Amino acid sequence: MMIGTAWAQGGGAAPPALVSFLPLLLVFVVFYVLLIRPQQQKAKEHKTMLDNLKKNDDVITAGGLYGKVVTLSDDVVTLEIASNVRVRVSRPQINTVLSAARKEDKDKPKDKDKDK
Repeated sequence: MMIGTAWAQGGGAAPPALVSFLPLLLVFVVFYVLLIRPQQQKAKEHKTMLDNLKKNDDVITAGGLYGKVVTLSDDVVTLEIASNVRVRVSRPQINTVLSAARKEDKDKPKDKDKDK
């Protein structure tokens, strides 16, 4: 009989609506900061890289092919992967541009024998 009496009294007021939704809002903020925003930044960098792609750039495709850009169009890039061997790939499948990284490496001064 004691349990029935306790439930019948109601147990107090319900928490405010904002307090009930606070954990849900917190989860959304964490997902945005840790997952959504970094993915948007990575997509923006990839688009910039594709926009700056030019003839004779050395690239790696998403499938792992290494090649040199021979021709460019809006959607298709023709790569030369060996002498007289050309393949056409979708432009978004270009994963990395190697020639830009090589230029940056050449521009850096070499610090050989720095400790000696």
